[in-house]
Amino acid sequence: MSVFEAELRSGVPLFWANPGYARQPAGQCDVAISNEAFEAACRAWAGMQPLFATLFPAVGADGGISSPLVPIRHHIGAPATSHLLLKEDHKLPVAGSIKARGGFYEVVCHALDVARESGLVQAGDPPVALARPAVKALLSKYRLCVASTGNLGLSVGFIGKALGFEVDVFASREAKTWKLRYLKELGAQVHLVAGDYLSALKGAAELSGSDTRSYFVDDERSRRLFLGYSAAAPEVASQLLAGGYRISREQPLAVYLPCGIGGAPGGIAFGLKQLFGDSVHCFFAEPVASPCMLAALSSTGRPRPSVYDYGLDNCTEADGLAVPRASPLAAGMMRGMLSGIYTVADNELLVDLADVKRFLGERIEPSAAAGMAGPRRLLGSAAGKRYLRDNKLTGRLKSLVHVVWSTGGSLVPEAEHQAWCIAAETLQRERALVST
Repeated sequence: MSVFEAELRSGVPLFWANPGYARQPAGQCDVAISNEAFEAACRAWAGMQPLFATLFPAVGADGGISSPLVPIRHHIGAPATSHLLLKEDHKLPVAGSIKARGGFYEVVCHALDVARESGLVQAGDPPVALARPAVKALLSKYRLCVASTGNLGLSVGFIGKALGFEVDVFASREAKTWKLRYLKELGAQVHLVAGDYLSALKGAAELSGSDTRSYFVDDERSRRLFLGYSAAAPEVASQLLAGGYRISREQPLAVYLPCGIGGAPGGIAFGLKQLFGDSVHCFFAEPVASPCMLAALSSTGRPRPSVYDYGLDNCTEADGLAVPRASPLAAGMMRGMLSGIYTVADNELLVDLADVKRFLGERIEPSAAAGMAGPRRLLGSAAGKRYLRDNKLTGRLKSLVHVVWSTGGSLVPEAEHQAWCIAAETLQRERALVST
């Protein structure tokens, strides 16, 4: 057994640099989804914004489904860096998480397919045509099925019900009660599954397969989900430019993305690589108990390994990241594109979550806190420092821009968030006692 595998099995936090990482110019990554598909998805996503503004008053006519990119003045346990930013996807309108882009994009694409096939919407009509009462009446005869630990279900539930669909969400045992309550209030049918996320996927696929008017939003293999997530890249690129950051080899970009099954962070990393090529370095963050993408990309002996193959239990407070086996689509896309992966213990997640509230006034989930450890892993670990040397970044640390990507949290009930903060305070007191 290698030292790396022993560390992976032991559940200690680690940093892994991807040996398959291939340096690519912007827009020329040799992958299964083309740059042309990415550009088309970005145009389609932009064209959907008037529909979202019509369906959801909270979006606003000028806002759209987008989130702020803000400086982090307090470095929250990270080494001091000149340029540390937070991409606040916990503030995405309506669904309140990173899953809003992918879920909304896929459901709207499917709704357009159904409406155009019926003749109620013509090929040249904009997506806002889906808001017509006659179209909503048509879509009410159709069903969406999705598996979720919570946030993807909320995303599909919000947009699906707004368009008129029946929505069935298969929730794994990790799903938080408050997320399931939101879904029920939306009018979605919630199916509680005793097993893990893979069990929920199986349940959703089976129900969808039994109904000819049902559509399965497949978090493992959906190109539409993946492309919907990738549409975040032009948004953050514009925000970086507006903030005075000109991403290049002289001013490179490091992005830290929490990873569950891999579709959302994979789509975003793919989009950023299309825009910035070698100048962006993407890292995934996973819980020590659920490093499914790390298992997939580091394994050479198993075709589709799971965390259970390494003796890990997939039990983590970060419900959105509690996935035992990575998406084969995302894993395949990331083999030559992802710079590395680091793992985070639950205690570290809770302390970072509490510090984000304390210093930034932001309410995020444990899953969203996983990105906060990225700068300290890259700049502070031996493996991270090797990555910096190997990729000629050591001399550019003063100009290196760090973007921590949050995933969800604005919908979290105050009592739930307060309980996490109290747990973090207890952990910090215990550490202080040990150190003295």
